[in-house]
Amino acid sequence: MKKIKIPKNRIRKLKTYSLGKKPFELISLNSQNKKLIDLCSNDYFGLSRDKHLIKAAYEISLLEGIGSGSSRFITGSRPIHKLLETKLAKWLDQEKVLLFPSGFQANIAAIEALANRNSIVIADKLIHNSLLVGVKAAQAKLVRFSHNNLKDLEDKIINSNPTKNSILVVVESLYSMEGSIAPLREITEICKKNSVQLLVDEAHAIGILGPEGRGLSFNCRSDITIITGTFGKAFGSGGAFIASNSEIGEYLIQTSGAFRYTTALAPSLAAGALEGLNKILENKEWGNDLLSSAKVWKDEIIKNFSFPVQGDSHILSIIVGQEEKAIYLQKYLEKNGFLAIAIRPPTVPVGQSRIRITIRRNLDFNMLENFIAILKDFK
Repeated sequence: MKKIKIPKNRIRKLKTYSLGKKPFELISLNSQNKKLIDLCSNDYFGLSRDKHLIKAAYEISLLEGIGSGSSRFITGSRPIHKLLETKLAKWLDQEKVLLFPSGFQANIAAIEALANRNSIVIADKLIHNSLLVGVKAAQAKLVRFSHNNLKDLEDKIINSNPTKNSILVVVESLYSMEGSIAPLREITEICKKNSVQLLVDEAHAIGILGPEGRGLSFNCRSDITIITGTFGKAFGSGGAFIASNSEIGEYLIQTSGAFRYTTALAPSLAAGALEGLNKILENKEWGNDLLSSAKVWKDEIIKNFSFPVQGDSHILSIIVGQEEKAIYLQKYLEKNGFLAIAIRPPTVPVGQSRIRITIRRNLDFNMLENFIAILKDFK
């Protein structure tokens, strides 16, 4: 067997954390039993520990069991799946919603539904790994355009000859490592003008951004072919979905291996996601409040710290540069009571290692003051 060599600076060790007694903002570091303020979870509204979500998951588990037991085509389909799909489709004003066990699977399924070996996929350079895996699985030709660069996107489309080739454009609405927002209105106009299909991954935006948290694609939904999203972030549960028109939805049901040949989403997670959706519907101000809070955090960090800060939403990246320096800053923050993980290549480009922090609903101003004080002392 061929020996696999991994550079020392690429070796990552898994660290185990457990939730502390206090809800939402604190976790406990097992090895030292030390409490840390969590600045890197994607549980943006803290709903994963909401008592109503936990109750919904518990009650459906008593009725339907912990797991679904098989695929949706055998005995895995449950009433809770249909209920969540129907309510989500109505909320997003889409004809069809299909549930998937993970966002990774949903993105692969979405790419494979719209592209094949005869297709050209034109994708933003910063799209998620799951979308790249989908392009590879579809055996399509991959072309990358510069991040959020509309001219480069249109040039790549024109050079790919859209009148002769099947072209799919792939973007995210909110990029998880940059915190940057895609100019979706302009992107949809370019795709419409050139008669090409468009896939938008709403994983980090859905529930927070857009009208009443319906995602950044909501206002231009009629010009988007497929929307994907997850329940593991703002919704506080797990699993994912694809939203589309009825024709594509039926095509996915009949042909998608990622949908047909996998155990269906656990009933407890579907119930939790449905209750998470109800919470978001009841608290329409949460998204705007989160963005306002994130702006305060960003402004204060920029004012008091020498490293650049990126991010136009609740995701902020402190660009450190060298991997070693980012790891050192992570350890320094952890020593002083904050959990903020260093993001390194290959997740981000070489020379752009960073501390990625996520602003969540229960992070108060005292935490920000403490965080700033600690950053000021960092050498």
